[in-house]
Amino acid sequence: MRDVTITTEFIKLQDLLKFAGLVETGGEAKERIQAGEARVNGEDCLQRGRKIRPGDQVLFAGETLTVRYAN
Repeated sequence: MRDVTITTEFIKLQDLLKFAGLVETGGEAKERIQAGEARVNGEDCLQRGRKIRPGDQVLFAGETLTVRYAN
């Protein structure tokens, strides 16, 4: 499990995957999300623009990301 710190109210799922270094491009994120490779809070997610807020957990490519606010 890895914490990802953001300074905004939310981050879009595709942007989170890029920010965390799990994909190299937005196009790759889009394809992999739409292929059903992402789970948000235990549920499959096909929406690349899904708003991920602090406290949410994302499972992608065998890695769990937990989003937190910057202090």
